[in-house]
Amino acid sequence: MTKAFYQPFAKAAVALAIVSSLVGCSSLGVQPWEKDQLARADMALNSEKLDLALDDHIYFSKEGTSGGRSLAGGGCGCN
Repeated sequence: MTKAFYQPFAKAAVALAIVSSLVGCSSLGVQPWEKDQLARADMALNSEKLDLALDDHIYFSKEGTSGGRSLAGGGCGCN
């Protein structure tokens, strides 16, 4: 078999890979009828208040900081 024999197959494989990657990304995002499932309270990132409080306690104990996750700073005083 020669190189010229495989060239059309290689072009077809590349074209198929490009088309399949474009089709695979065509349905990104949340559809309007799916938003009710994502708006449930148990789907929230902080739905378990006790787990969130324990995680915060561990985080602040290890980091030596206080004031919430949105504030910068460390226990060493270097901001």
